[in-house]
Amino acid sequence: MIPRKETCPFVPISVKEIVMDVKRCYELGVSMVHIHARDADQAPTWRSEVYAEIISEIREFAPELISVVTTSGRDWSDLERRSASLEILPKPDMGSLTLGSLNFPNQASVNSPETIKGLLSKMNKLSIVPELEIFNTGMVNYGEYLIKKGLLKPPYYFNLILGSLGSAALNTMNLAAMINSLPANVTWSLGGIGRFQLAANTLAIALGGHIRIGLEDNPYLDWTKKTDASNPRLVERIIRIAKECNRELATPVEARKIIGL
Repeated sequence: MIPRKETCPFVPISVKEIVMDVKRCYELGVSMVHIHARDADQAPTWRSEVYAEIISEIREFAPELISVVTTSGRDWSDLERRSASLEILPKPDMGSLTLGSLNFPNQASVNSPETIKGLLSKMNKLSIVPELEIFNTGMVNYGEYLIKKGLLKPPYYFNLILGSLGSAALNTMNLAAMINSLPANVTWSLGGIGRFQLAANTLAIALGGHIRIGLEDNPYLDWTKKTDASNPRLVERIIRIAKECNRELATPVEARKIIGL
């Protein structure tokens, strides 16, 4: 929701650009895409018709690709707008759900228990699987609470995101604590914010987890030289690393089986 063309020239903004980026990454071997829609002024939009158009076009060339829509509250907090991306046809496979509030460098991300439960209720009603965004161990604990209350139902997909200012730093102690506290029978992936993305992805490969990667979290291919990244270039690099580590890419069909979709 943050990058704009002036600071991140390869960020896809229009429906056509987003779909083209998805198609290129799908051809490279990506099995899941996390979607943020934009309006004509590059600002994030909650409007359901834009999400419906994006997913409809993706399904034309990759019907098996796992689609994840955002329910982020960075720019609006009411449940109606946050859940608009869920209430569309074709229906997304998954929807993001951050299990707590945190501070980003320039603003707060507020996710009250009421909002979390409201989004979760809508996902359950629509048979959309939550993509649980986890920034610290407290959010893992809250996920366990929701499971015990019967509000969070399987399959469980935990996306661990480290390195953001105001949440857990990327280091082995924090990562070990988060993985160790995960409930049983979960699929987990790991992402890193900014300069920590490559290290986080490499750790995920080494530890048998899965990968969250892309321009939402990291605008540069090389942070020392400030080389602008694109989604396909980030994907190409991490695929090379995965293959060197003998981690084969899951196809979208295989990823569905791994997650339990």
